[in-house]
Amino acid sequence: MSGIASRSQLRMSFLRYALITIPAILLLGTLSGRASNSGYSNAWFAALEKPAAMPPSIAFPIAWTTLYVLLGLALALILHARGARGRPSAIAFFLVQLALNFAWSPIFFGAHQVGAALVVIVAMFVLAAITALLFARIRPLAGLLMVPYLAWLIFAAFLNWQIGVLNPDAAAIVPGQASTDIAL
Repeated sequence: MSGIASRSQLRMSFLRYALITIPAILLLGTLSGRASNSGYSNAWFAALEKPAAMPPSIAFPIAWTTLYVLLGLALALILHARGARGRPSAIAFFLVQLALNFAWSPIFFGAHQVGAALVVIVAMFVLAAITALLFARIRPLAGLLMVPYLAWLIFAAFLNWQIGVLNPDAAAIVPGQASTDIAL
């Protein structure tokens, strides 16, 4: 019996990682969103003025599900690359940017802190870009799987910034509160 694994054994090893990473990332992302009541059903968010580039509500769950699956696959590729140079730091960067990802919804939708959420998403993008480069050095496909996520983060940061511009008093908005100002 040799110490070298067959192609099918290597494939199964990767699949075992993917069967853990993809559901875990999807679950944590879903919990983050649900805990902060993210999305168009959030009364505070519904009261905000939206930028013209804001996609319809259905775009967000489709985009995030796709992106989380790609992130799970990328992470599985890196976890599968046992002994690869730079693997521990690549995984560390991935986990930190993912923690920021999961923190964004509670900051934006839960705490109504549009400016702080923008800072978080910019930091998330920087760390995700570093992660993609580190992943690409280990497994080029893992780095490529991060590209749609990076593109979405740029778009999401733009939307976040535009919402801040259009709603400078976003934190003070109380949904459902009618104005009592009477113009004379």
